[in-house]
Amino acid sequence: MTSRKFRFALVLAATFLAFTCLVTAQDFKKQVIYQIVTDRFFNGNTSNDNPSQSSGLFDSTRTNWFAYWGGDLAGIQQKMSYIKGMGVTAIWISPTVDNENRNMNSSTPISAPYHGYDARDFMRVDEHFGDAGNSWTAFNNLVTAAHQNGIKVIVDWANNHSNYNGGGESGALYNNGVFMASDSNDPSSYFHHNPNISDYNDRYQLQYYALAALEDLNQENATIDSYLKTAMHQFQQHGADGFRLDAIKHVTWGWEYSLANSVFNQSPAFLYGEWYSNDQYDPLYHDAYKFANQSGISELDFGLNTAVRDVFASNNNFSEIDGTISTENSSFLWNNDLVTFFDSHDESRLLTLNNNNNRLHQAMAFLLTSRGIPVILYGDEQYLHNDTNSGNDPYDRVQMSSFNTSTTAYQLINKLATLRQNNDALGYGGFQQRWLNGDVYIYERKFFNDVVLVAINKNDSTGYAISGLDTALPAGTYPDYLTGLLSGSSLTVTAGSGGNNPANNFTLPAHTVAVWQSVGTPTAPEVGSIGPTVGQPGMTVTIAGKGFGNSNGTVMFGSTAASIKSWSDTSVTFTVPSVSNGIYQAQLKSNAGTAANTIQFTVLTAQLIPVTFTVNNASPTNPGDFIFLTGSTIELGNWGTTFDTAIGPMLDPNYPNWFLNASLPAGTQVQFKFIKIAANSAVTWENGSNHQYTVPTGGTGFVNVSWQY
Repeated sequence: MTSRKFRFALVLAATFLAFTCLVTAQDFKKQVIYQIVTDRFFNGNTSNDNPSQSSGLFDSTRTNWFAYWGGDLAGIQQKMSYIKGMGVTAIWISPTVDNENRNMNSSTPISAPYHGYDARDFMRVDEHFGDAGNSWTAFNNLVTAAHQNGIKVIVDWANNHSNYNGGGESGALYNNGVFMASDSNDPSSYFHHNPNISDYNDRYQLQYYALAALEDLNQENATIDSYLKTAMHQFQQHGADGFRLDAIKHVTWGWEYSLANSVFNQSPAFLYGEWYSNDQYDPLYHDAYKFANQSGISELDFGLNTAVRDVFASNNNFSEIDGTISTENSSFLWNNDLVTFFDSHDESRLLTLNNNNNRLHQAMAFLLTSRGIPVILYGDEQYLHNDTNSGNDPYDRVQMSSFNTSTTAYQLINKLATLRQNNDALGYGGFQQRWLNGDVYIYERKFFNDVVLVAINKNDSTGYAISGLDTALPAGTYPDYLTGLLSGSSLTVTAGSGGNNPANNFTLPAHTVAVWQSVGTPTAPEVGSIGPTVGQPGMTVTIAGKGFGNSNGTVMFGSTAASIKSWSDTSVTFTVPSVSNGIYQAQLKSNAGTAANTIQFTVLTAQLIPVTFTVNNASPTNPGDFIFLTGSTIELGNWGTTFDTAIGPMLDPNYPNWFLNASLPAGTQVQFKFIKIAANSAVTWENGSNHQYTVPTGGTGFVNVSWQY
């Protein structure tokens, strides 16, 4: 999140596009993202190095790791051909909003907000990245250049907080230059003013306490709600294709549903967030995947991040990766939308953990061919790392010192990013382990008749004899797609049955990666993606895949046809029809009436409004019991009574009173009740008639009732 060593971890980001690169805006699964810490990439405009409103924070010698070093949006723009040549199709840039001004005028500034996570004005571009007038010129120029090169722009976005409340401006928040509030001057309650989080397993503290002394925004305040959503819309209007959402675990969870809905209503976008840590060992793992499955916001894959670093850097067995993928794929409904990474701006680089280029190449090859949307951290293709203080923040944010296009890593990214565009198995396919031992991992991605088979041997000195390998590749001989870049060779497959065709026995040499692939011809439409995955009637949605034909067919929600906006062989854009709220299996049919596989979509009742519910004197609970909210629409779980279908768990800082922020359909009268779900899953309903509430058409709402005994 920030450069201060004691601050909580942050990570990655990405999202999407209305100007396309082979794939339309709301389908991000086939993309490869390149993460850039703007200040550390390239200085394209020296006039913004030491702007007057925040002077003394720039270090031209680049020896003070907590100072600005001069990288800016113009620098990224000037290196666009380098980025394009690597084959990546999206850039994730660090936050560009106007950051805290300190005016330290010191040769050794401490913790300048070069990272971008100390916002003061979400409506402006920071002077160090753009110009002294905080104008949009540099951002506009970058977006134009990126789109001209078929590259999407993802903006890192922090809705949780303004800036460090012990810093130069005490958390001060501005709206296009007009002061709104600060930690000591907040008459309208724009901030929460709670202590720092001390218990990272407490749902209330996570969402309402301060994260490492960053001034915590109150999203239930109607002004802050509007301010944050308007600011994101402004970035969309300036061409941002998606957003990586910082610290989503620490923002009010229910409010974030309305945020995603607001963004999707503005223009097509892809959203993913940092829920640290959403691995299977996190006590809040169930909350993490429930959020991703229902909110429309995907997540950075911290579980796979840990497993990849353990296996390739620490030499753990490949079974760790295999088990992680199996567990996560059973939890996350949209697992191909998980954003995967092994390096980030918040952790020591892989080469610091194990200075072995072979292992870096293998980890890259795995990341670029595994399930999920891969992110490459800037400089990994140049083998950059600084091992001071074990390479931890800020020493992972190395200055980009080389733009060599001939490194093996650069070429590897190019080849596999291209394959990701050309073989739908990588973007849309399932994941199957085909052969495994401690050092060797052979896995297959398959989408209908598109197949990619990958073999990795991470042992530095020992080759392995591979026998008994089955694959869905049709009978034939397949060259290594990487053309021997990582020592791979051809593979011969003979005919079998049931999608299990035997491969001839072969030896996989030490530190080798081989990739074999086949692209099939569709015999019917093949749907691989829908985006967004949730929205109300009238919202624009994209279905992607192949074999759709070039003449309009239909997209059906039950017996109701959607209105088609555009149709091509690989992408169909439509508007959600006026059907009852609920979960549908959308059905695409070609012009000839040939049906594709169905894909899930959640139809909301109306645009979402954040509403805070409080129930006083609720049913007594024991440890492990929780109060949930349930009600009459899909937004309230359609009277669901399980952890996954009801809304919650609610929060109890003032037990036995419980509260929760949820997102409800604007202008709709809803019925609801509160239930207790015990640790053993037993359900206790409150008595009496259903509560009723008419959701406001804008702003935020509040409900306060007592449990009915």
